[in-house]
Amino acid sequence: MSGHSKWSTIKHKKAAQDAKRGAMFTKVIKELTVAARLGGGDADMNPRLRTAMLKAKAVNMPQDTMQRAIMKGTGELPGVNYEEITYEGYGPGGVAMIVTVLTDNRNRTVAEIRKIFSKSGGNLGETGCVAWMFQKKGLIVVDKDKIDEDELLGIALDAGAEDVRPGDAIYEVITSVEDFESVKQGVAAKDIELSSSEISLLPQTTVRLEGSQARQLLKLMDELEEHDDVQNVYANFDIPDEVMAEV
Repeated sequence: MSGHSKWSTIKHKKAAQDAKRGAMFTKVIKELTVAARLGGGDADMNPRLRTAMLKAKAVNMPQDTMQRAIMKGTGELPGVNYEEITYEGYGPGGVAMIVTVLTDNRNRTVAEIRKIFSKSGGNLGETGCVAWMFQKKGLIVVDKDKIDEDELLGIALDAGAEDVRPGDAIYEVITSVEDFESVKQGVAAKDIELSSSEISLLPQTTVRLEGSQARQLLKLMDELEEHDDVQNVYANFDIPDEVMAEV
């Protein structure tokens, strides 16, 4: 398993705790607002909004909270104007990292993100310094207890998926960006419950970390994802299972 897959598994296991704390609400509200602002409030015509609504339902966001966020995006209600920014940099051991944020204060956010990086032995870099190491792909996650691997593989490939990768407790269905929606609909049409679905950045190569560097990197990932402005963190690490198990 790649570091990306291992971290996806960890995030999956933490999702219920995050939802209970309400930790995801702020992030999802921002995404709903921005998605509606950029593509309109009709989920049938706005794939990004449709994906954000699925995230909102996954963390049990009340319908009226979701609707208010969308209406702020469309301008029907007053709201904050969030800016989308992507930061690139390096973590411990030279791990390539990409962090996407939604913020209403660019200067505050970059200062806080830079501080998080430096505390864990990393540093922010220039735009484009690591982006070439990642590919934009569709990523659909299915719990292993929902379906047999061979059955999912057949369904996903028939729908146009590129690959199905098994994790500890999940399967990751990988698609091209262009085929993402059709594959998602094809899998869902077979009454397979999707844990999550999104356009993601997948590393083309990985950096092996062990010992203190591995622990530093995991701490950095955790602190970044806990920041209210951070929407996604992508990294090309590979860490031994026994170290990952400590998380």
